[in-house]
Amino acid sequence: MGNKKSGLLYGISGILGVCLLTLFDQWTKYLAVVHLKDKDDIILIPGVFQLQYLENRGAAFGILQNQIWVFVILTIIYLAAAVWIYSRIPREKKYFILHLTAVVLTAGALGNFIDRIRLGYVVDFFYFSLIDFPIFNVADIFVVVSFIVLAVCILFIYKEEDFDFLSLKHRGE
Repeated sequence: MGNKKSGLLYGISGILGVCLLTLFDQWTKYLAVVHLKDKDDIILIPGVFQLQYLENRGAAFGILQNQIWVFVILTIIYLAAAVWIYSRIPREKKYFILHLTAVVLTAGALGNFIDRIRLGYVVDFFYFSLIDFPIFNVADIFVVVSFIVLAVCILFIYKEEDFDFLSLKHRGE
């Protein structure tokens, strides 16, 4: 019974984390629409960083413009995989960073997914003009930081056998 209770708490904390981070992303996009759409850019650091409204109908760096169904299908596949993986990550302190990374990555995917379904595009607003970096948003930050953390974990923290929980033969005991 205790194991079932801890599993329920584990699931609820993951869902709550995804919801809170997704709400934060959506709130920042709402603020961008209210304060930036059809208005002059807000220069925060002249020649370096500004807030600039953009309706992104593609992916990173403008690829796959107007291919919303590609993103919808890929996001649904990712979300299904994320739930499956999250449910299998061992509930041990050693795996806390994987739990957190899964939650943050899922919130990022969900934040942009909501925009695509609701608006047909993703609201972007952070712009590093110094290096002319593509305009991005909070959900993008979640995704990129999560992938970096995941890469560091795979390369330097965990060993191959630490991922045995992903084996299809593995049973959650």
